[in-house]
Amino acid sequence: MDLVTPGLGLIVWTTIVFLILVFLLAKFAWKPILGAVKTREAAIEDALKSAQRAREDLKNLQADNEKILKEAREERDQILKEGRQMRDKMVADAKGLASEEADRMIAAAKEQIHHEKMAAVTELKNQVAALSIEMAEKILRAELKDQKAQTEMVERLVDDVKLN
Repeated sequence: MDLVTPGLGLIVWTTIVFLILVFLLAKFAWKPILGAVKTREAAIEDALKSAQRAREDLKNLQADNEKILKEAREERDQILKEGRQMRDKMVADAKGLASEEADRMIAAAKEQIHHEKMAAVTELKNQVAALSIEMAEKILRAELKDQKAQTEMVERLVDDVKLN
């Protein structure tokens, strides 16, 4: 059992060495170790705060990006709407101008047709009048070949004039 129970001298010397070691550690090692641990804790805490700020900044940036995208979409929709309105207005204006031009052309064509019709009617009347005069002349020549027929006709015409 002597092996298991330590001697009194060994206990005293182990205690003295332990106390010296604790004293040396307390004087030289604990302060720098605790300082390093505190510095490390502060660095970790700063890093966590920075990460939290970065996370918040990222959330803000995402919110800003969403807002900007929403505004861009609204602006795009507005531009497209204005473009459609301008297109519709231009189409309507072009249709109106085309309709007016067509109406003007139809009116001009009708007027030209009327003038040509009147010219044709006038020419036809002139031809009918010329033909009538020519026929009347031929008839009168055939009937008035002799003197007696001419005298009878003049008398008839004078009687007709007197009645009117």
